[in-house]
Amino acid sequence: MAAADTPLLMLNAPLVATRLGYPDLSGLDLLELYAFIHPARFVVPTPKGLANALGLAEPEGDDQVPALLQSAAAALLDTCESPDWAEREGAWSALQSLIRMRWPWAAQLTSRIAQPERAERWLFSKLPEWDEAPERPQPAQVTLDEDTVLARLAALTGDEAEQRPGQRAYAAETAQTFAPRRREAAPHVLLTQAGTGIGKTLGYLAPASVWSQESGGTVWVSTFTKALQRQLRRESRRAWPGKRADGSQPVVVRKGRENYLCLLNLEDALQGGFNGRAAILAQLVARWAAYTQDGDMIGGDLPGWLGTLFRQRGITSLTDRRGECVYAGCPHFRKCFIERAARASAQADLVIANHALVMVNAARGRDHAARPTRLIFDEGHHVFEAADSTFAAALTGAETIELRRWVLGPERGSKGRRRGLSARLADISSYDEQGAKAIAAAAYAAEALPGDGWLQRLGEGAPSGPLEELFAAVRALVYARDESGGQEAGYGLETEAAQLDGAFIERAQAAGSALAELRQPLMRLGLRLESLLEEPPDWLDGPGRMRIEGARHSLAWRIDLLSAWEALLERLGGAADPEFVDWLAVERSDAREFDIGLHRRWLDPMKPFARVVLEPSHGVMLTSATLKDSADWDTAVARSGAAHIGVAPRLSAFDSPFDYAAQAEVLIVTDVPKGDIPALAAAYGRLIEAAGGGVLGLFTAIRRLRAVYGRIADRLARAGLPLFAQHVDPIDTGTLVDIFRDDPRASLLGTDALRDGVDVPGHSLRLVVMEQVPWPKPSILHRARRLAGGGSAHDDRIIRARLAQAFGRLIRSREDRGHFVVLSSAFPSRLLSAFPAGTPVRRLTLDEALQRVAGGVSEDAVNTDAPLTKPA
Repeated sequence: MAAADTPLLMLNAPLVATRLGYPDLSGLDLLELYAFIHPARFVVPTPKGLANALGLAEPEGDDQVPALLQSAAAALLDTCESPDWAEREGAWSALQSLIRMRWPWAAQLTSRIAQPERAERWLFSKLPEWDEAPERPQPAQVTLDEDTVLARLAALTGDEAEQRPGQRAYAAETAQTFAPRRREAAPHVLLTQAGTGIGKTLGYLAPASVWSQESGGTVWVSTFTKALQRQLRRESRRAWPGKRADGSQPVVVRKGRENYLCLLNLEDALQGGFNGRAAILAQLVARWAAYTQDGDMIGGDLPGWLGTLFRQRGITSLTDRRGECVYAGCPHFRKCFIERAARASAQADLVIANHALVMVNAARGRDHAARPTRLIFDEGHHVFEAADSTFAAALTGAETIELRRWVLGPERGSKGRRRGLSARLADISSYDEQGAKAIAAAAYAAEALPGDGWLQRLGEGAPSGPLEELFAAVRALVYARDESGGQEAGYGLETEAAQLDGAFIERAQAAGSALAELRQPLMRLGLRLESLLEEPPDWLDGPGRMRIEGARHSLAWRIDLLSAWEALLERLGGAADPEFVDWLAVERSDAREFDIGLHRRWLDPMKPFARVVLEPSHGVMLTSATLKDSADWDTAVARSGAAHIGVAPRLSAFDSPFDYAAQAEVLIVTDVPKGDIPALAAAYGRLIEAAGGGVLGLFTAIRRLRAVYGRIADRLARAGLPLFAQHVDPIDTGTLVDIFRDDPRASLLGTDALRDGVDVPGHSLRLVVMEQVPWPKPSILHRARRLAGGGSAHDDRIIRARLAQAFGRLIRSREDRGHFVVLSSAFPSRLLSAFPAGTPVRRLTLDEALQRVAGGVSEDAVNTDAPLTKPA
């Protein structure tokens, strides 16, 4: 009540509000002030993190935090009056807008930020423009000398670094990937398992840097997680300077368009497109945009916590998530962060990307000449998963409404400048009669697609148009076939696309005809645009050509999408295609439906991956600490896609240098009943207390995670052991990991996203707890792949991989010690090979496990008479 009645000084208001159970809490949030004064600067959003960022003494206990917040506020406000304030430019102008919006901090800042003598330039006028550059010549064909590669590795690691024979052998092996290709469509493919601690990042950057230097070509390194991308950016500075002599970047980070700030969307937001708190967010993002390194809003230098301070999807509204970019038609095209990154990557020595972008770029990239030919897939065990998503087809309400908006523009009453196809190509339609007719026909056909409110209409039994009628039939059929008895009310439902009656097939055919009626005019429009480029009119200048090229690219993407949807619908009335798995689904979250539709996945997504990514490449490497299953390479080879292009990959493995027998223990707790939430919560609480924090808790279900968190968080907090959780705390996952890493007494609960890609070396992570064996979800897709992959052996491979990935979070350096606990009495012995050889494995009671956790891991702790099982 006190917090609600009085504006208080606080840190991370949404988190405080969540903890107090008062969602409307507001006040003077120091994180908002920090984002205004120090945009694009990193800070962990905790009292300790704020103190470190501002050079203040860390609070020794919670009772010292209020005084710290006051000192931090004073330090930040004093910065505004300092002549050394690096981010002064633009602050006064932004403050004038924030005063009108009644930002709580505006009154405190008004007297401290003086009006500049000269008017400040608007953001959109001071951002630098990118320059066109000539195409790079094809890389020279070179064979790397092993001594040169090892000398480069020694230079990167430094004279003081410990000698790692495994890292040297790994670097020499990686160099083979860059050898000249012997025949067309037959790249060098290398599969390398490198245990944790080998130092694989510098191990492959050494030969990559030598090759790019000697050949003049570009190497792409692809990751699955943003955390590894950030690590790679840091590590690459050892091999390449920040900028070349001509000002260009030798290292570029590339992500999908939806990760970058869209300047046109930001301009809309600043000019009235956002209201209330969202308008304040837009001003803070504009402050950041003036100082950002590359405009990356998701995992870049925009604080991950900034969007969550405003409790809405304002950040995603400022990116191009709907594919509505107008390319050269945008007034900010020459300053666009996305275009700058794309052009910089064409001239770079090293491009750091992610698996999805590499595959999408290969499948439908605009510039074939700029596609990567030398590729290193780090976190290679996720390539199959990324390919599975990239080459999937999903005919759903959410997807079709996005297509409708792309063709027609936003629905009536929508704010912003998002334009439909006719507005984007207005000058074309006025010049070319056939093009104008094609645009009009496409707009008419797009009216058949679902519009706003489609889910409500389906719920009321009043679908509008052939696509909504199909989705209504999907919904009815899925519920009719549901056998859960309502037990899974909060989760999605699915059923096979089989045994469909005549009425359903008729609706599918009608929907297919509606999609074909849209695809055909889009194809005609594409041909008209192509003819305009071949015989350009006098008024078509350079920017106009670029805009038409962008429109052609967007059209080709949508035409391919429509073709995939039509193929999916045509299959429903005939025999099943053994290459694909098809099903119908109703997607739900917390008992609320949010999407309905039909889905198609490749049974083996490495087939299209091999054709699209491997075949055009010259050298491809897949590397990971968990690439193969125990001593078996068969699954790794199959999941590389190499067999589909007739290539036998080169195989190599390097064991971790860590002494797992002395550094870690696996404890399988046998007396926590499955399904007993109170017992599960008690076990987690007692384990966190025994370890004194530093616990990473991994769950296979969000529902159980929330239940456990709700039972133990308060008790632990009172004991000085803060607990954070995905899907509970209003904080993005990356920031949660930053908080966890920064506080050795903190613990973190999460799901799949924390099982992989989390790097927390040292004392901050000393105990990993899994609630149960991570069995695969029994979906229709999993059932089909299980049948094709050997039944239970397929399941075991998946589980062992998940266990190995989770265990890999525990020991990240030679000094680390820790326990890996599984709260499952039914842990099969055949899965023990997931853990590194020599790791002690014990089956014991919870009380015995607590004693071992409290005692820590040492040689004395390992060499006891407790029952011990060592994996082969």
